Amino acid sequence: MRRFALCLGVFALVTGVVLAAPEPAVVQSSGKWTLDVSFENLGQFVYRAGETSKPERYWYVILTLTNKTGQDADFYPACELVTDTFQVLAADKGTSAGLFDKLKARHQGKYPYLELLESAGSKILEGDDNTKDILILWRDFDPNAKSLKLYISGLSNETVAVDHPSKKDDNGQPVKVYLRKTLELSYRISGDPALRANQKVAFVSKRWVMR
Repeated sequence: MRRFALCLGVFALVTGVVLAAPEPAVVQSSGKWTLDVSFENLGQFVYRAGETSKPERYWYVILTLTNKTGQDADFYPACELVTDTFQVLAADKGTSAGLFDKLKARHQGKYPYLELLESAGSKILEGDDNTKDILILWRDFDPNAKSLKLYISGLSNETVAVDHPSKKDDNGQPVKVYLRKTLELSYRISGDPALRANQKVAFVSKRWVMR
C-alpha cells in the first residue's frame, strides 16, 4: 500500500509539473525554428546477434526531418520512451551494425538512405534535398504497460525557463528549469503481455509540448 501511495505521489508531481508547463508558441518569434517532421508508427523487431545469443526485442520509430527554416539547424536530440507504469527508457545508442542492417533492409524500398540516430550528425542542412530519415531504437519496455509516449527533443530551438516547484537555490529562489519544445507521440497497447509479438500498438496522437 505504501508503494502504491508513493507511485500516486510521483504521478501527481509529474502531472502537476506538466500541467504547469507553458505551451509552445503558436507563431514562433524571430530566430526560432522547428523542423518539419513526419514519422512511421512505432514498430517492434526481434534480433539475435549470434547463434548462441539470446534474442532481444527492440522498438523503433523512423523520423523524416526536413529543414525549411531558411538556415542550417543544429541537431542535438534527446529521445525517451515513457510508459504508464513509470518506466523511462532513453534511446539505445549501442546498436549493433547487424541490427541496423536488418532494419534498413526491411525499409529499403521507402527509406534507402536511412540513418541511425547516433550517425545522423549535429546539423540538419536547409532544403528538401537534405531531408534525413532517422531510425530511433529502444530496448524492450515493461510488457504490462497499456500506453506509452515517445518524447523527441532537438527538433526545434524553442526553449523556456520556468521555476522548479520545490527546489531552491542558495538565495532561497526557485531553481530555473529549462524546457525544450519536444515532439510527443502517444500510443495505446493492447493484447496479452505473455504474447508479446502479438500485442498491438495503436497510434493515438501527436503534439508539441515544452519538456
